[in-house]
Amino acid sequence: MRDAAVGFHCPSCVAEGAKTTRSAKTAYGGARTANPGLTSMVLIGTNLAVWLMIVATGWRESRLVDRLALIPQGRCDSIDQPDRYYTTVSSERVCDQVPDGRWVGGVAEGSYWELLTNAFAHVELWHIGFNMVALWFLGPQLEMVLGRARFLALYLLSALSGSALVYWLADESRGTLGASAAIFGLLGALLVVAYKVGGDVRTLLMWLGLNVVITLTIPNISWQGHLGGFVGGFLVAGVLVYAPRQRRTTLQVAGLSVIGVLIVAAMAARTAVLA
Repeated sequence: MRDAAVGFHCPSCVAEGAKTTRSAKTAYGGARTANPGLTSMVLIGTNLAVWLMIVATGWRESRLVDRLALIPQGRCDSIDQPDRYYTTVSSERVCDQVPDGRWVGGVAEGSYWELLTNAFAHVELWHIGFNMVALWFLGPQLEMVLGRARFLALYLLSALSGSALVYWLADESRGTLGASAAIFGLLGALLVVAYKVGGDVRTLLMWLGLNVVITLTIPNISWQGHLGGFVGGFLVAGVLVYAPRQRRTTLQVAGLSVIGVLIVAAMAARTAVLA
């Protein structure tokens, strides 16, 4: 691994992705693209567009934050004191009777989109800035190796894997948002690819260790999202990279489908517990 300003350049991974084949396929069966940074650019643009909408509609007080962030179970916010909510109110019907109450729906009440939209929502400038710079450095390397469709599947399944762990282990009434789970998924995937091609993973492991320390020591950082995203990305990359060449695409699709079903099952089980 070679240090970059943010993230890593993996010479072995890039060399693997740059190999040419008669079928114009990547090393792991994906279609080779002329611009391996395009998907990352689209994802960055989507995140920036959502952030600008949040800023334009009130920034930290924007109702979009409540609609997009992952809140496991609904809560009754105080309009007069936006940073507080009524811990004893657990239903929209009761919240409507509170003079300054405003109900914020959670996933358990049917706001299932939050399991994905939280990965595209940010509030603080430093948060979106760090995540998007990391995506810009990590994404093109992995898209070059995996191909566009497989890279996008990696990104989205990592985000959903992080959401599943947040849904299970985070504070039930607290909102979680940000692309960090997907970014940690890319780190997990890069670790798998680098190991597969015989790259030096020591620098990557050191950087991961540093991020673990930051995650566990700085308040208001979702260790659940980071851990879930990393595990999801690690597993997805394992399926994509180690699938035998014979029937590779079939096995990759089957493997990713199993991971997706397990994520959905975990989310459904948590909803059953909270409902």
